[in-house]
Amino acid sequence: MQLDRKYLVWALCYAVAGMGLGIYMAASHQHAQHVTHAHLLLLGFVASLVYGVIHKLWLEGQSKGMAVAQLFVHQLGVLGMCSGLFLLYGGFVGGAVLEPLLGVASIAVLLGVVLMLRMVLTSRSDAWA
Repeated sequence: MQLDRKYLVWALCYAVAGMGLGIYMAASHQHAQHVTHAHLLLLGFVASLVYGVIHKLWLEGQSKGMAVAQLFVHQLGVLGMCSGLFLLYGGFVGGAVLEPLLGVASIAVLLGVVLMLRMVLTSRSDAWA
């Protein structure tokens, strides 16, 4: 499966999870997970979708090693962040326990953006012309 398609599949999975959580919050009138909901949709769905579009339109022929690393770093970061936020805002685990996980996950998401920026800046795609 091409990286652009992998990103699309991940994006749609995050959309299902984020929308499902949103529907649950609306139906139960319990909105404590609104931060998790927002992160699922923005970092999970929107960022993954944008990365997939970038891969499809501008990064054809890019180094596979860095692209695969960027995919895993971003997905692990988002999964760690959203899992940690769910546990935190659901009251399942305290902030003192989750702060290291959330910190590492945040840095992973940032590293994913930096790797994508590097790939875009070093791309020699004709689409930039």
